[in-house]
Amino acid sequence: MTWLWAIIVGLVLGLIAKAIIPGKQQIPLWLTVIFGMLGSVLGNWAATGLGVAETGGVDWIRHLLQLAGAVIIVAIGDRLWVSMRGRKKQTT
Repeated sequence: MTWLWAIIVGLVLGLIAKAIIPGKQQIPLWLTVIFGMLGSVLGNWAATGLGVAETGGVDWIRHLLQLAGAVIIVAIGDRLWVSMRGRKKQTT
């Protein structure tokens, strides 16, 4: 069940990140999910480092850090995806 939640959270964070980033991202949906999952891990790591991973109520700061991580990873991943795809098209 943990993997199912990780995939759902990755999908939601990845799609929100794609909506926040200006312009059209060219990464496929499966890569959006993976990048969203990685952003969630990055946000959790940052929240733990800042000491806000576990609070008494809803962990809003942790969730915002997860979203920020997803935005960063989706933006970087999209640029890498475009550059790799462009290079592959030039060689064929």
